[in-house]
Amino acid sequence: MTNNLFNRRDVIAYFIVAAIGATVQLIAGSLLQEWFKISYEQALFIGYLVAFVVGFVLTKLFAFNARNSAQTRREAIKFVMVSAVSCLITVYGSSFIYEFSTTRFEQLTLYIPFSVKQVNLNKLGAQVIGMGLSFISNYILHKRFTFHNTGFYDRLKNLLGL
Repeated sequence: MTNNLFNRRDVIAYFIVAAIGATVQLIAGSLLQEWFKISYEQALFIGYLVAFVVGFVLTKLFAFNARNSAQTRREAIKFVMVSAVSCLITVYGSSFIYEFSTTRFEQLTLYIPFSVKQVNLNKLGAQVIGMGLSFISNYILHKRFTFHNTGFYDRLKNLLGL
């Protein structure tokens, strides 16, 4: 089961897709905090929503051999459910880690060379750790639930009378 769950091709494809999503999330969150007066948690949440759209399309096309499945609606509903869990891990996990880092350590900042952009390393580190935890959760749930026929979708439709 372990070989099937963590096969090399799926892990590499999912890592590349997740890295693109994480980059989108980092850039969106950073720009949102810089351009608008929103909190760190709000920037994490909105950045996650932006990356969510990119993530579904790329995951469907390139990870878990789901490109040619005729189950896009089913996969989208499951993807939203898994992404809700992931969002909680990313936003609140990152926020908790950031708060912890600022109470235990001093605030660390760095200027990007040849620019005036200042990077808060506590926030960046917390977000990277939160996204890493989310990555592990997402990979397992998407592989075993979202892009796998578990019968859950049919039971949910019956329960809702659809």
